[in-house]
Amino acid sequence: MGSFERRSTMPVPGGELFAWHARPGAFERLVPPWDDVRVVRRTGGLEPGSEVELRMHLGPIPLTWLARHTELEEGTRFCDEQVRGPFKTWRHEHIMEDRGNGSSTLVDRIEWRPPAFERLARAGIEERLNKMFDYRHDRTERDLRRHAAFAELGKKRVVISGASGLVGSALASFLSTGGHDVVRLVRREAEGPGELRWDPERGEIDRAGLGHVDAFIHLSGENVGEGRWSEARKRSILESRTKSTELIARLAAEVRPEVLLVASAIGLYGDRGDAWVDENSERGTGFLADVCEAWEGAAEPARAAGVRTAHLRLGVVLSPKGGALAKLLPIFRLGAGGPVGNGRQYMSWVSLDDVVYAFHEALFDPALSGPVNVVAPEPVTSREFAKVLGRVLSRPAFLPVPRIAIDAAFGEMGRETVLASTRARPAKLLEHGYEFEHPSLEEALRFELGR
Repeated sequence: MGSFERRSTMPVPGGELFAWHARPGAFERLVPPWDDVRVVRRTGGLEPGSEVELRMHLGPIPLTWLARHTELEEGTRFCDEQVRGPFKTWRHEHIMEDRGNGSSTLVDRIEWRPPAFERLARAGIEERLNKMFDYRHDRTERDLRRHAAFAELGKKRVVISGASGLVGSALASFLSTGGHDVVRLVRREAEGPGELRWDPERGEIDRAGLGHVDAFIHLSGENVGEGRWSEARKRSILESRTKSTELIARLAAEVRPEVLLVASAIGLYGDRGDAWVDENSERGTGFLADVCEAWEGAAEPARAAGVRTAHLRLGVVLSPKGGALAKLLPIFRLGAGGPVGNGRQYMSWVSLDDVVYAFHEALFDPALSGPVNVVAPEPVTSREFAKVLGRVLSRPAFLPVPRIAIDAAFGEMGRETVLASTRARPAKLLEHGYEFEHPSLEEALRFELGR
């Protein structure tokens, strides 16, 4: 029989710590980003008898894990046990101890019996548990602290488009665990009160089910980094942003929410070499600059109606679950990674956590409107990025990818994305006191990759 326990102090009373765990999205917030885990079925919440079925991998081996909640003490404790999975037995007790001073102690206590070859399995299991719960307790503390900063402003009803994407899924889960009412816009028939059907191509949205809205967060848009750009593909990229934004903005002009937050990108600044750019800089040239300008302009109906509107210009979002980092990881893990082109072009990156928390900040801070650069304060060159990622993975990272290879493979798309240099500063966030969770690249990569 193996046992594991982790204790951490949390910055909220025990009741709020329990409530965070009981709300939708908590499990998703607690799954480490480096783990390939997917919820395939869920019944109920924390009450005894409710179940969650997961698909995961143990190395290359796919596994199904079925867990059932067996005990519940409202506000202080709950327990789940393995019904079917890789262990002989698994019992996980979650305890929230109120400390009486506005803080609490989170205790995770696990008892388990591993499968065959127990002695060999035990060391690997304990190492994995330590890494997993380092992440889980860190994640819980960060999220609770961010929620507590605006708790006095109350709960919001937030409608989110693009909620199934990399940023949208993380943001929706984060807001749900904070007690906010999150409504996801979906292109199929809605399933329950947490979804609302829309069709941006036809300019349609289910107005009857909309109800009161405190905020719209618009994240949807076709991926720009897939394959070469034909004229038809460029038109599709542009229209996927402008049509959907105009639909949301017109709706916001009618229902008058407190705020409309629209994703944009630092592609608006174009290829600027070594020059710093911030929210006051002029737009650059190229297709992406054209798209971003039209994208932001499509929100004009909301602005004209007096709705506070912010355009969060995202840099390269770092997560092993998607985007540029997910594509680079297999190459770098083989030791075949390296700088792209001459290696001197700047990459303005940002951790997924800081994207989520920046949207949260903009949701509540009335001073944040217009363009807002969402990038870490320390951009790096392509050569520096390769060096740091190689160090984090303990792999060599010196094999360059020639500019001619990128040009031949991706054409205009490659030139405007991986070869362009944008050295952006998050001036507005810093001026308004935003504190980055991951200001340095190495810290961000180690957190995301569990290294």
